Amino acid sequence: HGRGKMILFLVIVEVAFFTPEVCHADQKKTHCEIKNRKADCTHLKLQNVPSYLPENITALDLSHNQLKTLPSSALSRYHQLYYLDAGFNSIQAIDPQLCLTLPQLQVLKLYHNEVHVLTEAMLQNCTHLTELYLASNRLKLKGEPFKCLQSLKRLDVSRNDLTSAKLGTHPQLLNLEELILSGNAISVLKADDFSYLSNASLKILKLSALPLKKFEPGCFQCIGRLSVLVMDGSKLGHPLMAKLCSELSETKIRSLSLQDTSLLTLLNTTFKGLQSTNLTSMDLSKNEIPAVQRSSFQWLHSLENLSLAENNFKRFTKDMFIGLGSLKFLNLTKSLKKHKSSSYPVIDDFAFQNLLNLEFLAMESNAFREITGNTFTGLKSLKYLSLSHSYFNLKTVTNVTFSSLAQSPLKILDLTKTGISYLDVGAFFWLRNLSKVYMGQNKISQVLGGREFEGLNNIEEIFLSYNKKITLTPSSFNYTRTLRTLMLGSNLIDSLDLHPCPFQPLGNLTVLDLSNNNLANINAGLFSGLHDLKILKLQHNNLARLWKKANPGGPVLFLKDVPQLEVLQLDSNGFDEIPVDGFKGLFHLLELDLGLNYLNVLPDNVFNDLTSVRVLKLQKNFITSVKETVFGPVFRNLSVLHIEKNPFDCTCDSVLWFVNWLNVTNASVPQLSSQYVCNTPPKYYNSSLVLFDTSPCQDQAPFKPMFVTTSSFLLTFMAMALLIHFQGWRIQFFWNVLGNRILGYKEVDLGENRFEYDAYIVHAQEDWEWVERNLTPLEENPFTFCFEDRDFLPGTPHLENIVETIRQCRKIVFVVTEALLKDPLCRRFTVHHALHQVIEESRDSIVLIFLDDIPDHKLNHCLYIRRGMLNSRCILNWPLQRTRIPAFHQHLKVALGLSNRVH
Repeated sequence: HGRGKMILFLVIVEVAFFTPEVCHADQKKTHCEIKNRKADCTHLKLQNVPSYLPENITALDLSHNQLKTLPSSALSRYHQLYYLDAGFNSIQAIDPQLCLTLPQLQVLKLYHNEVHVLTEAMLQNCTHLTELYLASNRLKLKGEPFKCLQSLKRLDVSRNDLTSAKLGTHPQLLNLEELILSGNAISVLKADDFSYLSNASLKILKLSALPLKKFEPGCFQCIGRLSVLVMDGSKLGHPLMAKLCSELSETKIRSLSLQDTSLLTLLNTTFKGLQSTNLTSMDLSKNEIPAVQRSSFQWLHSLENLSLAENNFKRFTKDMFIGLGSLKFLNLTKSLKKHKSSSYPVIDDFAFQNLLNLEFLAMESNAFREITGNTFTGLKSLKYLSLSHSYFNLKTVTNVTFSSLAQSPLKILDLTKTGISYLDVGAFFWLRNLSKVYMGQNKISQVLGGREFEGLNNIEEIFLSYNKKITLTPSSFNYTRTLRTLMLGSNLIDSLDLHPCPFQPLGNLTVLDLSNNNLANINAGLFSGLHDLKILKLQHNNLARLWKKANPGGPVLFLKDVPQLEVLQLDSNGFDEIPVDGFKGLFHLLELDLGLNYLNVLPDNVFNDLTSVRVLKLQKNFITSVKETVFGPVFRNLSVLHIEKNPFDCTCDSVLWFVNWLNVTNASVPQLSSQYVCNTPPKYYNSSLVLFDTSPCQDQAPFKPMFVTTSSFLLTFMAMALLIHFQGWRIQFFWNVLGNRILGYKEVDLGENRFEYDAYIVHAQEDWEWVERNLTPLEENPFTFCFEDRDFLPGTPHLENIVETIRQCRKIVFVVTEALLKDPLCRRFTVHHALHQVIEESRDSIVLIFLDDIPDHKLNHCLYIRRGMLNSRCILNWPLQRTRIPAFHQHLKVALGLSNRVH
């Protein structure tokens, strides 16, 4: 029982920390439930066997109804039944035809009914029955009712007011393995009471809660194979107990349970009758035993399991366990009690020295004076020691506290809720083989410098959750490098912004619990080195600031160093933002809990790396939209989804994809119909998300591609317009450079070889400085220009020079400024002659360079030229930006190279 309690405790701890809690609302049944060919018809107030069930069912449960009979005719259609439970009804008799109608019936349960007379005819056809339960009836046996049950292995006739254990007079029940006679009115076990089992295979006999007064000699000898006897609740006392042990001396008894048998004292003769047996297990719990006489257990040389739980010992003496050299498991839970008027019980030094083979010692919920340096001396085989929920004045664990276990191969030490407030240096120094130590629910309040765990060379798990306040330092775990599980929840650890981080030495760590600590300040390298971490619990902290964009230095990506993470719990942290790289690299994550936060809009691609997630929890946030761009990757392999109790926006844009996913997914979505409720728009307010009508969204589907195409075209057009507006000159410049490098500057023009100059430059005298600075450098590169002051023939009239020179130039370039428009010679003769030549020779040879902003009407009034008369490439504007001057020069070269043919 003690081992069972300990195993149950470990299972509860594991479930509490690693299993998600799922609650199911009970619903009142209205009809039978069928599953895997099994029919559950319990609690339906049935008065008759239902006739509408499938004929191929193999199990039928009719318990807790109002049946008064169990007629074979009503069960005839269910001929494949092998299991029938009709307990807790008002059935008064067993139909003799029942087993004929149900030839495959193996298990029949009729407990808590009103069966009174039990005859041989009722069970004579039940030759295939292996289990029969008739507990809590009013049985009166007539004849040999069990005579034909040769296949029966388990028979329960407890609580029937039977006055004798004799259920037959002739040998029968050859295959019976377990017989339950508990709770009857049997006061005497006679010598021939079990004679009918002389050829049986009985191994387990339960005689609990019997008012026994006498054991006749040889009462158990007929049960040659008896190995387990349960006498719990039978008030035996010392004399009757000694007689019982004497009667068991000739049996093959292996296990004896004597719970609550009023055995108030143990003498050194109590178990003497068991010395010739090979008893391996004995349960003496709940007997209020205050003391054990010296050498009381000396007769139990084969005993391996002993439970003395829930007794009232005042002292464990050093000769109490003499004779128990084979003992491996000892349960002393609640065996040492402190009463108001009494002093604390005492464990003498060397009290356990005789238990050389003891491996498991359970001492939970005890109160004793103290642990000394020799309390556990002699336990050279001990592997497990539990002192949880005990009081023994252990405020400080020193290096002497467990020094008596220095010779023990102790693996597990449980100190849960033992009042510890401080761990001294070397507290576990002697426990070199210790792999697990549990110190939760204590009052520890200290700075862990690291030396407290000195000597724990093989430690794998430390449980320190639910203490007062633990402050970590960079050296806290320097002596626990083999650690795989570290539980530090609920310790009021308010900061882990340490350099180096305290977990850096723990390269083998796979489980880390930092939950319920009000953590608000951690750094990005907190988990550096924990490359094998699989379970990380950070729920119920205050980490919201770390993932905010406004956080100084940006979001803290504290998960970047745990790529093997499988379970991540971040619920109840106040998160309202998640950075897009928050979960980057967590390709192996199986469970993610982000419930009970303030999340609303999640960035696209935030879950892109979480394709392995099986369980996702986002319940109780402010999520309004569930879009594929966000949740598509994480929903891919999902098995369980919790996103209930969010204010969903039930519109096509927000939940259409989610509703379609719900309609096709095989994942479990608990409370889908009740807790997934729309908040907006008003049309769907407070209605279930599953009722959202997707048909209007389907009608809009063809317009989406059009919208995307149109939007893309408009955005592209606007981008090109802006590009041309601000950078068009640059594009044109590079285009001209590229084209002219391939084709040259001049177009093919027949007869162009007759020209001596490439261009005649017309400008006002005030503009000569600009011309000299910006046009003359272009000569011979590859053009030649004609300037009046430089190239006119001396001695020739000026007007004649103008006429003759214009005829020798391919192009006529006007440098248009306000000064040029006011120049009388230019306006009256030069321009007139140039235009006359252009018209006369059909030449397209004029190039205008605007240095000033001259309106077209003014240009026409002064020079008789309009912009529309010329090729657009022959109209140039001097740029205001210095960076555009090379583009202007390139443009001018192109204009000078154009053909003069009129198109």
